[in-house]
Amino acid sequence: MTDAIRKDIRFVHRGAVVALGGFSPRRTLLDWLREDQRLTGTKEGCAEGDCGACTVVLGRLRHGQLVYEPVNACILLLGQIDGCELITVDDLARDGALHPVQAAMVAHHGSQCGFCTPGIVMSLFAFYQEGARPVTRAAICDALAGNLCRCTGYRPIIDAAFAACATEAADRFMAARQVTLALLQGLADDAGEVVVSQGDSFFAIPRSEAALARLALDHPGATLLAGGTDVGLWLTKGLMALEKIIWLGGIEGFAGVREEPGLIRIGAGTSHAEAHAVLAALDPDLGEVMRRFGSAQVRASGTVGGNIANGSPIGDLAPCFIALGATLELRLGDTARRLPLEDFFLAYRKQDRLPSEFVTAVHVPRLVAGQVFRAYKVSKRFDEDISAVMGAFRFSLAGGTITQARIAFGGMAGTPKRAQLSEAALAGVSLADPAGWDAALDALAEDYQPLTDQRATSAYRSMVARNLLLKALTEVAGADTEVTRLIAHRGGLEAAQ
Repeated sequence: MTDAIRKDIRFVHRGAVVALGGFSPRRTLLDWLREDQRLTGTKEGCAEGDCGACTVVLGRLRHGQLVYEPVNACILLLGQIDGCELITVDDLARDGALHPVQAAMVAHHGSQCGFCTPGIVMSLFAFYQEGARPVTRAAICDALAGNLCRCTGYRPIIDAAFAACATEAADRFMAARQVTLALLQGLADDAGEVVVSQGDSFFAIPRSEAALARLALDHPGATLLAGGTDVGLWLTKGLMALEKIIWLGGIEGFAGVREEPGLIRIGAGTSHAEAHAVLAALDPDLGEVMRRFGSAQVRASGTVGGNIANGSPIGDLAPCFIALGATLELRLGDTARRLPLEDFFLAYRKQDRLPSEFVTAVHVPRLVAGQVFRAYKVSKRFDEDISAVMGAFRFSLAGGTITQARIAFGGMAGTPKRAQLSEAALAGVSLADPAGWDAALDALAEDYQPLTDQRATSAYRSMVARNLLLKALTEVAGADTEVTRLIAHRGGLEAAQ
């Protein structure tokens, strides 16, 4: 740490660049807004990124363009707004005139108690700026999936969204877009390494993988922070005293998708929102998994690498990637290595990752001729919920016979795990002979002995896993998904891509 290292974060707020230092590395954006700035329009509800009352919007540079995205301020650390434009509900109205989204909420009676309203307004503000036109009800519902309203009901809120977003955005933020873009580009051009210290604690922002590797080696106990959609809960719910935090969001080239022969390389820092389109292009079921991955706020913050490195047994991406045969790329100091993703998960919350080693990318093979893929998420709520069971299947076919199967489930063990006995039982089985599938279905009971917890019982999980494999085989054998699915029919998904 030298004198050349910046000791503050810099961001744009209300048209001006703000430099801020001296804060605790654990300080959330919500606490800074409410307690330090007295911008109390942004509310705290659940303090875990579920209810959306704390939603604010960040303007970020994406491939040289300004993109507005909603985020949950309650679990976003203050340091994570470095290089962004910050917009809160307190910033929308000017000189007594409401923003079009606010005016529509008033006109259509979209608020009762009002506690959830600021977050809903901010989610709709982001949709107003970035949503595709013409506006559809489905798109509005997706934009609002991360905002809970207990008393108003969503009909008037959706009516307000239609009214406000019927035409292209034409507010003062759109008028100032080029000015804001220039300010953010200036921050990016003069970024530099950042270490905001408070005593022995610090919030560090490296700008290259090499700098990250050095920091991680120098501080092996530091927390590597990506999107914060889980780490934020360590602070707000677990009350963990994280002293050293290294944020990965400022590393050049750490995010992004690169086409390679036969596969795509997804940088570990790629957000779920950024990854959505490319994964949907691999297979429409992957696109549907990503559409239901958390909320718009979670997808804008959470990263592909974080979802994997976190090691959760119920993460949605790992089973899909394992079924596709993905490999993981890691780095320790100057040494890089790759391993099959399925080998990364050793036991509950334990991975094949050394101290100071970090995930840099995941390599996902494309489907080739004769291969088919299916993925299904089962959860208590349809939107913004953690999976009870997540099943992913890749079958290699020749003349109606399964030559190879890769089956992976989340929520069925202490790690995302392949069903190797079931896979073996499917080798050489004809899709035209459903009776021949029974051995594979029965083998799932030997592949998995799931736990009972608050999301599902062991018996339920076992039954659902069996049914998901049966559904996958039934669809691949030729059944129309209009019959096998209540929603997300394959034809509709493919048409939407």
